Amino acid sequence: MAHIDLFFSTLSPYAYLAGNRAEEVAAKHGATLTYKPFDIMALFSRTGGTPPKDRHISRVEYRAQELVRQAKKLQMPFNLKPAHWPTNGAPSSYAFIAAQNADAGDLGKLMHAICRSVWAEDKDIAEDAVVRGCLEEAGFDPSLADSGLLLGAETYAANLEEAVERGVFGAPFYITDDGQRFWGQDRIEDLDLHLSGAL
Repeated sequence: MAHIDLFFSTLSPYAYLAGNRAEEVAAKHGATLTYKPFDIMALFSRTGGTPPKDRHISRVEYRAQELVRQAKKLQMPFNLKPAHWPTNGAPSSYAFIAAQNADAGDLGKLMHAICRSVWAEDKDIAEDAVVRGCLEEAGFDPSLADSGLLLGAETYAANLEEAVERGVFGAPFYITDDGQRFWGQDRIEDLDLHLSGAL
């Protein structure tokens, strides 16, 4: 059985635009999927990247155009300048890790709900009430937002180290069990083709 590790940031607009397509690909191929939320801002400095606020204007302008284009292509609501970005992604990541350990709801739906809160609903995912709402929407106990914080912090930090070690430099980032790496929501089709044996 194939396996996919999905490295993502709850702050990433591209993780939002991925929707649940990776989950659909995994289901299509009978693949298991493990989610690994990590600190994207910390990753940039570790892997030669630059945080959005520090990028050259040409990159800033291109990113602005491309995000809007991709959202239109995918027919997804999108706010290029959300009210609460950047914010602290740790609380939502800790809650996600607690939910993954609880194994009771829909993790793909939870990831999308958190990211959608930022990029389409102008909510602050550093706020407990927002995280609780996302957990409930995805079929998890909202109280998970308050549990496993130490384990969440340890796993969040470990996911960052694993990301650096395994060649991750952005989000979302998909790694198959045979070591193939796919960066970005626009590479999910390639992930599908690889699992089909076509790539």
